[in-house]
Amino acid sequence: MKAFVENRFGLFLLVLVALGALYGVAHVTTPAPATPRPPGPRKVAVESASVVCPAPRGARVSVYERGGVSAKAVKDAKPYVVAGHGGLEVGYTTRVTRGGERGLAGVRCTEPAATTWLVGPGPAEASVTLHLANVDKSPAMADVQVYAAEGPISGDKGLGLEIRPGEHRDIDLRTLAPSADIMAVSVTTGQGRVAVAARAVFEGKGVDWLPAAAPPATRVVVPGIPGGGGMRELLVAAIGDTDATVQIRAVSQDAEYAMKGRETLDVPAGAVASLDVTTGIGGEAAALVLTSQTPIVAGMVITGTGSEQDVAFTAGTAPLDLGGAVADNARGSKLVLTAPAGAGKVSVQVVPGGKPFEVPIPAGRTKEVKLPGKGDYGVVVTPVSGQVYGARVTQERAGGGVLVTVRPLAPARAYAVLPGLSDDPGPVLR
Repeated sequence: MKAFVENRFGLFLLVLVALGALYGVAHVTTPAPATPRPPGPRKVAVESASVVCPAPRGARVSVYERGGVSAKAVKDAKPYVVAGHGGLEVGYTTRVTRGGERGLAGVRCTEPAATTWLVGPGPAEASVTLHLANVDKSPAMADVQVYAAEGPISGDKGLGLEIRPGEHRDIDLRTLAPSADIMAVSVTTGQGRVAVAARAVFEGKGVDWLPAAAPPATRVVVPGIPGGGGMRELLVAAIGDTDATVQIRAVSQDAEYAMKGRETLDVPAGAVASLDVTTGIGGEAAALVLTSQTPIVAGMVITGTGSEQDVAFTAGTAPLDLGGAVADNARGSKLVLTAPAGAGKVSVQVVPGGKPFEVPIPAGRTKEVKLPGKGDYGVVVTPVSGQVYGARVTQERAGGGVLVTVRPLAPARAYAVLPGLSDDPGPVLR
């Protein structure tokens, strides 16, 4: 060994062995580098928006943009397209006090979308017209599917509808599902984009537009149920191949509770079920919180009081995390705001000219907020804290009954949430 050490080549070999051992231990004991987390969703400002108003003939279309409101009377029945900066909000409300289409009817002009859901009365109960508009420069292909109490019933009649660039099409839903008394409608586009709206007329018993419903989910909040008399009918569709048992809780001005005898609703797979919750709510302004193991879509039919009735609709909607706005408001308009999960707070501003004011909503409560605007005015709702859902309700007495329309507060177009992106060679490397 001594001779080996004194040999310079042997000593050099020992040094190499020692260094190798050190590097080996260091390699084994060094922790593996942390895998970088993909970036999460981020909120970005919307620079421009384009929306479509269906069948506006004779309507006064209100446009909210950058703190101001303008209005224009539209004489043409074809879709009215409005383009503008981010935050654009457009809508109109018609008021008829006598005849077969008596009632307040309000619609939020919508942007073209890949999928739209609507929930409301079927053609056996009301005259329901579906409005489809392709305002893009490329053709669109749309599929319309109608679900009723007995399941999907429209078959192939609504599939593969080609809508040329600039074309609009009005479809009487009696041609697709004449026997449905309640329904959920999905409009999906495999090619292009289509703006969708639907109007329901109960001959002599009210008229209104169906608001777009939140897509199928296992938790749905249906806001904007106005206080007062009249029937309140909940409609729930189970979308999929599994029956749904829906748990229902009401959130009123005074309490959050399960309505006695109406705690659950069983919905067969692919079908729509209804539940009368009039006495469960008891005439209070409220929202309903629905939970299910199976994805559901939900809405509500609201009937006014008096010898001359009117009808309105609300539907499941997203929380006001991105804010919301309504361009067309009138005397008798108010907000119905609900904080179902915890205390919430929003800022409300009437435009033009109004100063923002904050509205706190206690946890598990609903609050009504009267709007002080006059003439053509808009209302902007901005989140401050917590999670809040809401709707704009307009009511007025005319003749022998109350006119009513409800507009759920959809997410404002001022911001959009983009999913996180990360580098992935998978799509190009197999």
